[in-house]
Amino acid sequence: MNNSKIGFIGLGNVGGKLAGSLLRNGMDLTVRDLQPALVADFVARGATRAASPRAMAEQVDILITCLPSPAASADVMERTDGVLAGLRAGQVWLEMSTTDASEIRRLGALVAARGALAMDCPVSGGCHRAETGNISIFAGGSRAAFERVLPILKVLGRRILHTGELGSASQLKVVTNYLCTVHLAALAEALTVCKVAGMDMNTAYEAIRISSGNSFVHETESQVILNGSRDISFTMDLVIKDVGLFDALSRELKVPLELSPLLLDIFKDGQRRYGPRERSPNIIRRLEEACGVKVLGTGFPAQMVDEEPEAPGYEVVPRR
Repeated sequence: MNNSKIGFIGLGNVGGKLAGSLLRNGMDLTVRDLQPALVADFVARGATRAASPRAMAEQVDILITCLPSPAASADVMERTDGVLAGLRAGQVWLEMSTTDASEIRRLGALVAARGALAMDCPVSGGCHRAETGNISIFAGGSRAAFERVLPILKVLGRRILHTGELGSASQLKVVTNYLCTVHLAALAEALTVCKVAGMDMNTAYEAIRISSGNSFVHETESQVILNGSRDISFTMDLVIKDVGLFDALSRELKVPLELSPLLLDIFKDGQRRYGPRERSPNIIRRLEEACGVKVLGTGFPAQMVDEEPEAPGYEVVPRR
């Protein structure tokens, strides 16, 4: 499997770092992206350029997509010169985008009709962990398909969880992104209250970090908030897309949620104020402006750096 030819479409904030892990570990990699400069950088480091999604599918054994929306994935797969036009029996398509479960199942059926295998493999843990190969990966699809691609997933990430049937990983990913956004919105409120109360923000950060109020989001996004960069390589339009997927799932299942619609309203207001490409941690600006403060500390990093050394991944087995 490690001798397989791998194709990667989507070299953005997350995809570029995942593809970089493959290249860094000596994989035979073909790449494609709408931004020529991103492709050129990979080619300069030893990757091959694909003329089209179809051409890539005709050249590789495993094809990975990591794109910003379900619509973008559908276009890459179904266009005239798309992936499906070039797929052949025995290949594997890994969808690593955050997408809708019904959409991955629809496209997966089209992949299966060509004799290929489909898996949804979204990632979680932040760009800084994607860059070092230490990100977590959810993998939905048959066990046979999972076993086949597991060696590649162990290069891409540290912790790999087989979630069950195709689409299950995408559902879990939108759940975790929803929770991440809840924590971010709550931290924006908590940090602003600390600031208005006159607390030392470095002390407030540490108090939350060592307490029952701690979370992964606090240990990462609170740091770039307090630095002032607010740069976590994620934007408000992507938050709205992801939480919208979770909210749509809850409505489909007829689960009467209260926080999810409120969260969408908060970030839609943030998008109206600051634009769709505003960094998501800057949702705290709504409160800073309302209170006439700037929530900052000292000595915090402008971007997160993964200090965990890169190591081969492993499968996480749920307790029973």
